[in-house]
Amino acid sequence: MANEHANAQQTTMKGMHGADLKRRFFVSLVLSVPVLLLSPPMGMALPFSLAFPGSDWVVAVLATVLYGYGGWPFLRGAVGELRRRQPAMMTLVALGITTAYIYSVYAFVQRSVLGAHDVHMDFFWELATLIDIMLLGHWVEMRAVMGAGDALKEMAELLPADAHVRRDDGSVADVPLDQVQVGQTVVVEAGEKVPADGEVVDGSSQVNEALVTGEARAVEKAPGDAVFGGSQNGDGTLYVRVTGTGESGYLAQVMRLVSQAQQEKSRAEVLSDRVARWLFYAAVSVGVAAFVVWLVVTSNVGDALTRMVTVLVIACPHALGLAIPLVAARSTSLGARSGLLVRRRRALEVAPKVNVVMMDKTGTLTEGDFRVAEVRALDGGEEGAVAHVDPTAADDQVLAVLAGLEASSSHPLAASIMQTADERDVAPATVRDVHSIAGAGVEGALDGGSHALVANARYLDEQGIPYNHDVFDRLAGRGLTVSFLVEDGRAAGVVAQGDEAKPSATRAVEALKTRGVQPVMLTGDNEAAARAVAGALGINEVHAGLVPQDKVRLVQTRRAAGDTVMMVGDGINDAPALAQADVGVAIGAGTDVAIDSADVVLVKSDPEDIVRLLDLGTNTTRKIKQNLWWGAGYNIVAIPLAAGVLAPVGIVLGPAVGAVLMSLSTVIVAVNALTLKAGER
Repeated sequence: MANEHANAQQTTMKGMHGADLKRRFFVSLVLSVPVLLLSPPMGMALPFSLAFPGSDWVVAVLATVLYGYGGWPFLRGAVGELRRRQPAMMTLVALGITTAYIYSVYAFVQRSVLGAHDVHMDFFWELATLIDIMLLGHWVEMRAVMGAGDALKEMAELLPADAHVRRDDGSVADVPLDQVQVGQTVVVEAGEKVPADGEVVDGSSQVNEALVTGEARAVEKAPGDAVFGGSQNGDGTLYVRVTGTGESGYLAQVMRLVSQAQQEKSRAEVLSDRVARWLFYAAVSVGVAAFVVWLVVTSNVGDALTRMVTVLVIACPHALGLAIPLVAARSTSLGARSGLLVRRRRALEVAPKVNVVMMDKTGTLTEGDFRVAEVRALDGGEEGAVAHVDPTAADDQVLAVLAGLEASSSHPLAASIMQTADERDVAPATVRDVHSIAGAGVEGALDGGSHALVANARYLDEQGIPYNHDVFDRLAGRGLTVSFLVEDGRAAGVVAQGDEAKPSATRAVEALKTRGVQPVMLTGDNEAAARAVAGALGINEVHAGLVPQDKVRLVQTRRAAGDTVMMVGDGINDAPALAQADVGVAIGAGTDVAIDSADVVLVKSDPEDIVRLLDLGTNTTRKIKQNLWWGAGYNIVAIPLAAGVLAPVGIVLGPAVGAVLMSLSTVIVAVNALTLKAGER
C-alpha cells in the first residue's frame, strides 16, 4: 500500500514539467508579494502598515487567484489521497490552505462588506507563504534532477557524436547521432565505437562488448549478429542496420534516468507522508475538540471558531514540506558532483544499514582490459624450462615473434601483446601465411622456414606438444591467461596476460572492512583467476564460475539470512542481482540494462565511490531524520498550545507567536539541510 500511495502522489506532481512548476512558483510568488505586504501574519501588529482604502479587496482577489492557481496541485493531490483513504502531505497542505482561505474570506466579508468589527483577523499571509514554500520544495527537487542530468550526459559520451550513414545511392555521410533513425544502415570503421544498437548486414569483425557482458573479450560478428551501441569495433568494417536509437537506444536509456531519478518516492518520503497523516488527524481532532470546548466554556462562537482555525492553520507543514526536498536536493547535488548518480533515493536511506557488498570482478574491481603480465623465453628442452642465458634478449625475441603472429588480429589478447611490444620498443618479427586456429591461437611461417604457433595449453595437450607444466601452474595460479609460443614443435616461450585490478580497489576493500562491511566477489571467471584477484585485494569470500541466476541466488541467500546487501556490477549478467539486492549499484561504463536495474550509478567506475556512497547515505539519512523532527516537532508543541490546553494557567499560543515559531522552524530546517556534506563521518 505504501508503494501504491507513493506512486500515486508521484503521479500527481509528474503532471507538471519542470518549466510548468517553475512558472507556477514564480507567478505565485509575484501574487504573494502584495498579499504579504498588505496582510500581516496571523493578525500580528506590525510597526508599519502599507494598507490603503480598498487594499482588503486587492488582498482578497489576489489570494483567491493564488489559492486556485498555486494551490491546485495540492488540492488535486488531496483528492487522490482521500479517495484512497490515505491522507498525507497533500491532504495536510490542502487542509491548511483551504482553512486559511475560507476563514480569511469569511473575515474579509464580515469586516469589509458587512462592517463588523469583532472579526478582524485573516490568514491570507499564511495561505500565501504555505503555497509558495510547498511549490518551492517541489521546484528544488526538479532542479536537483536537472543537475543530475548534466552528469548523466557525461555517460552518454560512451557513444560517438556522429555516425557514418549509408544513403540509398551508396554514398556515406556523417550524421549527428541524435538524427540517426531506425532502419538506416551505419558504417562502423575499424577501431570505432558502434553508434547504435543494430544488426550486422555486411562485413565481419571482432567487437569488444565489455560494455554489455562485463568481460573484456572480443566477439566475432558477421551478418545476422546483433551489436550494441557503445561497443568497440575491431579491425574489420561492419555495416549495421539500426534497430534501436532515440527513445529505444542506449542514449535514451541513460538520459531517461534523469526523469526517474527523483520522481520515485523513497522510504523517507513515505515516512514524511506518514508524519503528515498523523498531523492531519491530530489537527482535525484537536481543532474540533478546541472548538467544542471553547464554545462550551465561553459561549462565544467567534472565539471558538478562531481557536479551531488557528489550530488548523498552525498545523500547516511549512517546515515539513521542505524537510525532505532540501535534503534530497542537497544530497543529489553532492552525489552528482562526486560521480554518484542517485537513481532511487531509497538507496541513500538503506546504505547505512549495508553490511555485505557483493562485487562483480571484471570491470568493477579490475580494469576489464587485458595486459601482458609476463613474457618469458624457454630453453627449448623437452618440456621447455625457463631460459637462463641472456633472458632479456631471449624474452624480447619471443615477444617479437608473438607480435609478428598477432599483428593482424584485433583480439584483446593480441592487442595487449602489440601494446607491450610497442612499450618495449620491440619490432614485430616478419611472419608469413598467418592464420588463426579456431579457439586455440594463431600460426604462421618465420623467415628461414620455421613454423611458429601461439596457442593455449589445452591445444598443446591435444596435439601432444610438451611444455613446462610448473610454469603454467604458477602463472595460471595467479589468475592469468597463459599461452605458449611453439617453434617447430617445441615450446620456445610463454606469455601470461591478465586483467589488472584497479588501483583504488584495494583501498576500497580495506575501507569497507574498516566500516564493518564484508566484501564478497562474484564472477563468471574461473576459480583460479578469481582467487588470485581476490587474494591481491584482500577479499576472503569468492564465488566463481557464476551465471546470472547464481548471483541472484547468492544475493537472496544473504538477504534471507538477515544481511542488508549492496550489489555492484556493470553488465547484463549482473542486472538480475542488481535488481534483487537491497541497493543495486551500476558501474558508469556498464550496459543500459545494468544501469536500468540499479539504484545508483557510479559515473567514474571507481570502487572507492562505493565507500563514498555509504558515507553519503549515512549523512543523508541523519539529516532527513533531524529535519523530520524539526518539522513535526513544531506542530507537536504548537497544536496543543494553540488549542488552549494550558489556558487554565493563563498560557495560550497566540496566532502571532505561532507565526514566529512556524517561520523559525522553517529556517532551521533549511539551514540544517544545507549543512549536509558528502564525506563527513
